[in-house]
Amino acid sequence: MIDLATYRPKGDKENSRFFEEYLPRIYERRAACGLDDLVGHMAGVVIQVEHGDAVPYLAELAVMGPYRLTEARLTDTHKVFLLRSDPAFPRLVVIEPLSPTYEDQGTRFNRLYPLAAAKANARYVGEIYRATDLDAVRAALEPQSIRFVYADDAEAPLYATDHLLFSFLSDYTYNRVGYVDVDLDDLDAVGLGERLTLTPAEREVLDGAARLQAEHGIADRVKGLDHMATRILAADREDAILEYLTMVPYYFWGAYNIDEMNSSTNVTRSPSVHDDKVSPARVFTANNTPAFVNSFEGRPMPTEDFVRNFGRRMHHMAYEVADGDVGGEKNVDFVVGQLAALGTAFLAHVVGECKDDPNLKQIFSKSSRYSLLITEYVERCHGYEGFFTRSNVAALTEAAGADERYEHGHVFD
Repeated sequence: MIDLATYRPKGDKENSRFFEEYLPRIYERRAACGLDDLVGHMAGVVIQVEHGDAVPYLAELAVMGPYRLTEARLTDTHKVFLLRSDPAFPRLVVIEPLSPTYEDQGTRFNRLYPLAAAKANARYVGEIYRATDLDAVRAALEPQSIRFVYADDAEAPLYATDHLLFSFLSDYTYNRVGYVDVDLDDLDAVGLGERLTLTPAEREVLDGAARLQAEHGIADRVKGLDHMATRILAADREDAILEYLTMVPYYFWGAYNIDEMNSSTNVTRSPSVHDDKVSPARVFTANNTPAFVNSFEGRPMPTEDFVRNFGRRMHHMAYEVADGDVGGEKNVDFVVGQLAALGTAFLAHVVGECKDDPNLKQIFSKSSRYSLLITEYVERCHGYEGFFTRSNVAALTEAAGADERYEHGHVFD
């Protein structure tokens, strides 16, 4: 367990006096209002796809990672699919609107950005955290200016049930935070509609994808979610981190400048787990300078360009790959090679080295056509305890930036 009163964040990113003043005050207030006792580890993450995209997206997930469908439900507005990996790790909840004309606040934000508009309902929604009492969570956070969805103004009923509560979209990240005070596996208790049975053809699509993964030796090598990374605007970095730490029992692990890409990587983690896959880290990436100031210098700014082209949103979800070898080839290289043979496109080669010393290897896939999310694979070798290396992140950011450009180069051209 991390002692937040004495912990000193890692990294070389210089934070403002404002951030340094309010970070410990937020920790103190969180404990005083009882949130640290009310809210526990991450229970799940929620991703919305367009009408008709859920089954192909579930098949994509079955090939690329450890998640498998356990149950499906039908609400007034959505099909809801619950997926599980290791029972100790967070669930994945995929939601698909019943109507191609469905829209909510996230849809309207997506339509403002040129590379998000074509899939206006496709976005990472947010995380769900375990809680002991939703009324107590709301009572603790509403006086702190955290706004929650109520049933009478919910555009989709799943955002406000008796046992599942979501915040409004964050002004800084356009993500939500959710809380559940029953077992997320018990969808009857959660109150998520009636049972939905897949057709035999849909079931075979998912089973076939899982068989492909097993036949290619991927299944036991790709583990749970390691972290999820949101990209935000330069000026919103500190506000986004402090807001998130107001709402969940995480801590600011540290922040590093990625000078080559004119950005910083900022990490929040759970202080009460030894394995991030139990409650994955939440990462915030932002430009070091806003675009209009960077125009004086003309430095790379793929992070800011991403936000201007796609909007504030989740950029990628990372899976941990088990450390090991297949015939002298590191697991991550083997997994990437097998996925590439199955048609998965990657942005560049695997970066990092795993020889005799502790280190890590990482790679980004191209973004999913269904969720618009990039998948990262990361293998920590020889007990490497760090979260990333600057050189790896710089290479990954550069590769993603080259793939995420608007065809005219900038949003307003």
